[in-house]
Amino acid sequence: MSFAWPYALLAVLVAPALLAAYLWSLRRRRRYAVRHPDLAMVRAALPVRSRWRPHLPIALLVLGIGLLGLAVGRPQASVEVPIQRSAIILALDVSRSMCATDVTPNRLSAARAAVQEFIKTQPGDTRIGLVAFSGSAVLVVPPTTDSPSLLTSLDALSTGRGTAIGSAILTSVDAIAAINTQVQPVGEVPLGPDTMAQPGVPAPVPSVIDPPPGATAGYVSDIVVLLTDGANTRGVLPVAAAKIAAERRVRVYPIGFGTTNPTQMVCSAQDLGGDAFGEFGPRTGGQVPGGAAGGGGGFGGGGRNFLVVDEPTLKAVAATTGGTYHRASDAAQLGEVLQGIPREVVLQRQDVEVTAYLAILAALLVAGALVLSVRWNPLA
Repeated sequence: MSFAWPYALLAVLVAPALLAAYLWSLRRRRRYAVRHPDLAMVRAALPVRSRWRPHLPIALLVLGIGLLGLAVGRPQASVEVPIQRSAIILALDVSRSMCATDVTPNRLSAARAAVQEFIKTQPGDTRIGLVAFSGSAVLVVPPTTDSPSLLTSLDALSTGRGTAIGSAILTSVDAIAAINTQVQPVGEVPLGPDTMAQPGVPAPVPSVIDPPPGATAGYVSDIVVLLTDGANTRGVLPVAAAKIAAERRVRVYPIGFGTTNPTQMVCSAQDLGGDAFGEFGPRTGGQVPGGAAGGGGGFGGGGRNFLVVDEPTLKAVAATTGGTYHRASDAAQLGEVLQGIPREVVLQRQDVEVTAYLAILAALLVAGALVLSVRWNPLA
């Protein structure tokens, strides 16, 4: 326990001073007591009284004044309290592999529906941001409590080439830094084989990167939920981005979505965006088969070969940042994972002022002392 005004604790000395005065008065009273030749007869004539009863009111008064003296110093107790996350950044993969139909009707539609349901079930004071990524990452909606704008933005998302998981993590961290002064913006990321994906060069084997000592001592209340169905193909390497997030005490919860079953790629013209006619050809019954998105988000020609979820990398991202990795192979599992993540409680040590509690207890003790004194020692 600490005190905001330690010098005010001198007020506590009033309590022992009052006790000393009471003891001195008892001693003085005994000195001037009248002596009687037959004390046994006097005691028999007096009513039976408890020996502690006369001293209880003054004891309560001294204790109450002592607590009031402590309250003047504004005591603060350091306790671990659960805190609700102030912001959740949803980073959604919109690469072309999200057109895969192994999840009905396709991965993108199923993920969109699950995320929309997740947003609708959140408390009104929960701020949610939306990051979309394919070959690059963009902050679509900054953290907000405006659910309708989030739902509208989700409906307007379209797919693109490439999968930049690392860039999505850094964009999400910057979105948190814009609303949380405890988080520093990412800034410039050094270019090199250890931080950037190299065209035609296999990604290094992922491993957990230990952040600097003390970097994860007390995570911030904001988190990143990253949903992807493939592997990083462009931009910053995911584990390098995870280290940057860990240095800023931001936790990342990756979700691997989809199955390993080869399947047809089918997206609506709206989901394909500007490439609906130029790259994929004319619409067929409102749907466009994803047949020629070579290297775009994890599948190549023919519309049946695509990269599966890079679980080792996503697990390394989670371990590096202090989050947890989840896998969902269908829409129902994805909904369960999304609903479960926000319920994880974060404990944070805070200094809680207990002045009011001590003052109330002290007032009750003083009031009790006065009531007992009047009741047991009436004036008339």
